[in-house]
Amino acid sequence: MIEKALQGDRRYWTWLLILGAVIAAGTGFYLKQFHTGLTITGLSRDVSWGFYIAQFTFLVGVAASAVMLVLPYYLHNYKAFGKITILGEFVAIAAVIMCVTFIFVDLGQPFRMLNIFLHPSPSSLMFWDTIALGGYMCLNVLISYITLKAESKTLPPPKWIKPIILISIPWAISIHTVTAFLYSGLVARPFWMTAVLAPRFLASAFASGPSLLILLCLILKRFASFDVGREALRKLAEIVTYAMTVNVFFILMEFFTTFYSGIPEHAEHFDYLIHGLEGKHGLTLWMWISWIIAAATLVLLINPGTRRSEKILPWTALLVVVSIWIDKGMGMVVTGFVPTPLGHITEYFPTLPELMISLAIYGMGMFIVTIFYKVALSVRSAVAR
Repeated sequence: MIEKALQGDRRYWTWLLILGAVIAAGTGFYLKQFHTGLTITGLSRDVSWGFYIAQFTFLVGVAASAVMLVLPYYLHNYKAFGKITILGEFVAIAAVIMCVTFIFVDLGQPFRMLNIFLHPSPSSLMFWDTIALGGYMCLNVLISYITLKAESKTLPPPKWIKPIILISIPWAISIHTVTAFLYSGLVARPFWMTAVLAPRFLASAFASGPSLLILLCLILKRFASFDVGREALRKLAEIVTYAMTVNVFFILMEFFTTFYSGIPEHAEHFDYLIHGLEGKHGLTLWMWISWIIAAATLVLLINPGTRRSEKILPWTALLVVVSIWIDKGMGMVVTGFVPTPLGHITEYFPTLPELMISLAIYGMGMFIVTIFYKVALSVRSAVAR
């Protein structure tokens, strides 16, 4: 089936060439980072996790969100998701690959990643996160390949794949739960020490992932003449509505608990986000933008008229992704280090090499998704004929 990716029109190959150029440019910056070290980044002794880990956190949620398609389609036989379930699984595969790549580039010496396998430590959450991500990617690769192969032969998927699909559902939830535990288990970082972090991660994932899929489906409709159907898009929008509502509710719970309790160690981090500390407010504007966008998207999503409008829905989905990308990325990761456990305020700003390397990784993810979508659409086009 993969040979179908070698067949495409001029727009298809132009898009792949653009992505290839972005990947090549970012690779050049990474080679410089590999030779020089993380000194070319904005990371420091006080802020050891930055833009790379922020993207990792966001993309784990995108990967986990595939369960919002798999569960209704395979468990409840919701036929409207028949055309898009495999598209969501392909996004999940690409997201996991990007997650691993962001961890790879974040390591000062990337070969240290091998220590996870050479010297496994079951007491380490990083070990379990690696197992969860790797296992989840293998499950999605197997499920996607078997179901698409069966579809290409106009046959139903084999019965033995159904238990594997069912296993992938709790596994999807586990990958983001373990990621949340990586943060909330760090005693010296009170900003992350909250029991609601894991459900908040899942709620934001189930809002951002389907929103991204809505955008991809509309792009396919515009440029590939592939229509997933109005009912599927509307159901995705409803999922985003519920998930985004719960996500905002959890954020408000964090604010109430933090400021009503008045515990300084917790309140200082939120003070930094809201109005800055000691004249330093690098993330303040970004977080206000995220919160305002979140409130605006709730209005657009809860109102059935705007939620069902095909003209407004793409912008609403884009705003949801942007809001969660800011809040769950830089807002969540960097703020855990500001101020430090000793009360020092060291701000962090990503450098050009970090941004270019990150752009290359996203370009790689889009390249993978493009190839997978080309194969899937070609198979379905051949079956339709």
